[in-house]
Amino acid sequence: MTSPGGRTPEDTTVDPTVDDHHRDADDIDATADMDGSGLDETTRSMGPEHAAETDAERTEWIPVTDDRPTGPQGPAPRGHGAHEAGDDSSGGGRSRPLLIGAAVVGLLAVLYVGDLLISSTDVPRGVAVAGVEIGGMGKPEAEQELNARLAGRLTQPVTLQAGSSTATIDPRAAGLELDVEGTIARAGEQPFNPWTRLTSLFGTRDVAPVTRVNGFALGQALDGARPQLDRPATEGTVRFENLEPVAVPSVPGQVVDGPGAARAVVDHWLDPTPVGLPIAEAPVTVTPAAIQEALDTVARPAVAGPLTVVGDGKNATVTSRAITTFLTFRPDGQGGLTPGVDEPAAIAAVEPQLGTTETEPRDATLEFGGTTATVVPAVVGREIDWPRTFDGIVDALRRPDDGTTPPIFTPPPTTPGAEPAAPPPAAGRAINAVYTTTQPEVTTESLQALGPATLIGEFTTRGFKPDSGQNIRRIAEIVNGKIIEPNSVFSLNQATSPRNEANGFVPAGIIDDGAPGRGVGGGVSQFATTLFNAGYLAGLDDVEHKEHSYYISRYPAGREATVFEGSIDLRLGNDGPTPVYIRTQWTPSSITVQLYGIKRFDVTSEPGPRVNPTPPGVRDLGANPECKPSQGSEGFTITDTRVLRDVRTGEVRREPRTVRYEPQPTVTCGQ
Repeated sequence: MTSPGGRTPEDTTVDPTVDDHHRDADDIDATADMDGSGLDETTRSMGPEHAAETDAERTEWIPVTDDRPTGPQGPAPRGHGAHEAGDDSSGGGRSRPLLIGAAVVGLLAVLYVGDLLISSTDVPRGVAVAGVEIGGMGKPEAEQELNARLAGRLTQPVTLQAGSSTATIDPRAAGLELDVEGTIARAGEQPFNPWTRLTSLFGTRDVAPVTRVNGFALGQALDGARPQLDRPATEGTVRFENLEPVAVPSVPGQVVDGPGAARAVVDHWLDPTPVGLPIAEAPVTVTPAAIQEALDTVARPAVAGPLTVVGDGKNATVTSRAITTFLTFRPDGQGGLTPGVDEPAAIAAVEPQLGTTETEPRDATLEFGGTTATVVPAVVGREIDWPRTFDGIVDALRRPDDGTTPPIFTPPPTTPGAEPAAPPPAAGRAINAVYTTTQPEVTTESLQALGPATLIGEFTTRGFKPDSGQNIRRIAEIVNGKIIEPNSVFSLNQATSPRNEANGFVPAGIIDDGAPGRGVGGGVSQFATTLFNAGYLAGLDDVEHKEHSYYISRYPAGREATVFEGSIDLRLGNDGPTPVYIRTQWTPSSITVQLYGIKRFDVTSEPGPRVNPTPPGVRDLGANPECKPSQGSEGFTITDTRVLRDVRTGEVRREPRTVRYEPQPTVTCGQ
């Protein structure tokens, strides 16, 4: 039966432990009383009896933690000394770690606040700019450090790296400038996060420099470096090593990302290492399977034996080695390879053997005797049309070599004006040469249309230097044999352009703003004047011409012409019913132009007086190496009248032309 207190009758037995607790408490009081520390001053003044009552009334019992070692039967008995030791450990053992922890926290707080106060105006610790450490420095000191350490890099070439390719740019030309103040501002203020401040003691944080940049100049600099940085994709192909075809695999290329490259340069141009640029891969199309197919189906059969080209009355044999010089393979855009022919190389392999089967066209010409001329007939050319000839060559090279050689084809006689017969279709490893007729520029019919051709106009000029004479000779060669067809216009510029060194013209003397100078083609104006006067006397139409600005005494006043390629031309018109033939004759000291045709006019010239004279000025060319002193000449105005009398009707037509010449200055050389 349980009692109201929650105990069974058996629980009424006195618990020794409880007694011990009471005794421990008494012991504590007694011990405190014996050492004088258990009672306060009031208790001691009242006496023992009253103290005991008061203690009993005031004491609140607190369980004591027993930290003593225990044996199998429980805690060891404690005496007064043991109880004192246990009392010390139960109270001081718990408070000491708390006190130490609080002290550490307080110390850290003091250090944190002190660190903040000491470094409040500094660049954050651990900051580096382009390899220059400025962390923890005052801002003026950091500016000085950056200026000093990076000064040399501001003008040094910046190395760019794209994959394995490198190039350099001039930072000044690229419009790059360091903004020191902005860079330090980018580094930021002191962080308040304690952890961030702690880690900054052991690491470095890179801050990109702030750069002032001219975007256009940087773009131009990067574009200029692209040829060294970009790498085009290399498509796979087949090449020949001696007579053995070899597969060449495709190799992807690379292209620099323009916007990304500009950002990388702006952020890293001051780094001590090359600026890495972002790149994109330039893809390829030709697959390994396509390369192998071209190797097996075209390249190997092509060099298995010779190729025959059947010509007119003669064949050409193309060896396997020659085939390797002109057989090509190009991407088809769909992953494959298309075989083809390098035409110039193929012609070089075949033409020497078939050259005698071709005939070059020859223009009809006039054979002159006195003032009359007879027609020498033109020759129609017969030449190989190489593109059409090589059209089927790849198919022929695919065929196996069966050892047979095509017979030589001899075309039957051909009637004049008809196309020669073509050989039969070639079989096996052979193709036919395809011939075509080539008409001459000057046909027999065009010269026969002259009728009884006679000399209708002729003019000669003299006096030129050797270099000018070379240009006059060259332009005379080009014009010689030209025909001015009925109702057409002849342009000297159109017939002789380009007048450059590649076309046989050389630098020679010219008149540049009244002073001596040099230019390619100098002297052609003398030929223009000679041709103009021949046309003047032949009665050709003066469609376009321009006189020199300054009068040149070897030409008739008011009857001369100059030309300048692209702007000033000489154009003569033939409004008659028959063509006019141009003949030129050059000697080291003179140039003559003759015009042959059907005479229509008797032509005379009526020059007027020179009026409105203007004295020459003086022009000093100083140290010009081309300077040669010369006397000037006065300017004047003159009118020349061409009188044309029609030889059939006797009708007379007058064509006046007034010309104003500027005074040519007297040239001095530094006087």
